[in-house]
Amino acid sequence: MFDNLSDKLQDVLGGLKSQGRLSEEDVNKAMREIRLALLEADVNFKVVKQFVAAVKERALGEEVGESLTPGQQVVKIVHEELVQLMGSAEAKLTFSPRPPTVILFVNMQGSGKTTTCAKLARNLQAQGKRPELVAADIYRPAAIQQLKVLGEQVKVPVFTIDGGDDAVEIAREGVADAARAGRDVVIIDTAGRLHIDEKLMEELVQIRAQVKPHNILLVLDAMTGQDAVNVAEQFQQRVNFDGVILTKLDGDARGGAALSVRAVTGKPIKFASTGEKIKDFDSFYPDRMASRILGMGDVLTLIERAQEAIDEKKALELEEKIRKAQFTFEDFLDQMRSMRKMGPLAGMLAMIPGIPKQLKAAQIDEKELDRVEAIICSMTPEERVHPEMLNGSRRRRIAVGSGTDVQAVNSLISKFRQMQKMMKQLAGGKKFKGLPPEFMKGSF
Repeated sequence: MFDNLSDKLQDVLGGLKSQGRLSEEDVNKAMREIRLALLEADVNFKVVKQFVAAVKERALGEEVGESLTPGQQVVKIVHEELVQLMGSAEAKLTFSPRPPTVILFVNMQGSGKTTTCAKLARNLQAQGKRPELVAADIYRPAAIQQLKVLGEQVKVPVFTIDGGDDAVEIAREGVADAARAGRDVVIIDTAGRLHIDEKLMEELVQIRAQVKPHNILLVLDAMTGQDAVNVAEQFQQRVNFDGVILTKLDGDARGGAALSVRAVTGKPIKFASTGEKIKDFDSFYPDRMASRILGMGDVLTLIERAQEAIDEKKALELEEKIRKAQFTFEDFLDQMRSMRKMGPLAGMLAMIPGIPKQLKAAQIDEKELDRVEAIICSMTPEERVHPEMLNGSRRRRIAVGSGTDVQAVNSLISKFRQMQKMMKQLAGGKKFKGLPPEFMKGSF
């Protein structure tokens, strides 16, 4: 997401940074290009108008005119206005002093609401909460079964009423069941709407009156652009939701929903779903998202993911092995698995400040990493530690076992040796001359 918008804004602002002084015409030209980039990203036209006006007013003011680096000052202004546009700061959930806290999910059908319920439950578990899921979507076939399966995956109980056909009663009884069980959070999955259906909207109003939720979260598909904002406005009028969860941010959405919904509705984006896996779910930080859009990276999120995925004790052991030039295929496999727990590689590259555009745009084949893992797993423990013993017959056996060919096995071993050589240079205090060219041509 945001790739096209990010490229265009970086091009515009990069041109400004290269100039020693900025004239009013320079600023006007840049604002026209920024306006066009935002409109192409499907940002609401009223939001675009207000955003560009705010940036232009500040860009023509004293803070830029008297700056030694006017171009960089304009970049700073654009960053600050983007942050302001998306909500200034992280918006957290409201928790009741008298549990359980009730969270009601609402949405249009097809936004991934049921899966998002499970993602939020897992997220809250990691914070020490004890959530319970309530299956109140009685209209979509298999919705209740889907929530049960997801509940088992995240080890969270799911409340259902067999044969129940009253969503209001299910929601009410679900909250009561959670209270009896000592659960401190209840997440209610309601029916998605194919359109703004009066009957179903009235059902939501009744559920709200019965369970008195502390948080009403609207789940929006980021792929729908301005349509998502139109949906948000209509839900706001009927149920007055408290915040938004954006889904499918890992897709090729242009970004209009993320940049428009808060400005149009006044409601913050609280969470973002960044992939299909249950763990691909994060709090939404406007400042971090603005930095990523402008190519400044997102080091804080990268660090947080690394802390979750990487075992500190193993990291220290690996550091010692690198110092002693004892890095093995076993270590490589551990590190690759830890890295993949942090999320898709393309997403991680986007978080690194100053990463070249060519590298960010590189097509990273995650299936290639699956093949690398299969090759290493087809080796014996002894072979992983002593790859020098991998003769022709052993390599043929590994190729068969991994479903690859001998050429793929040879390529991996060759590149692994180059990596070992590089690590010996580092361990010996020699200057690192960079990765061999082969490493930049794709995966192993």
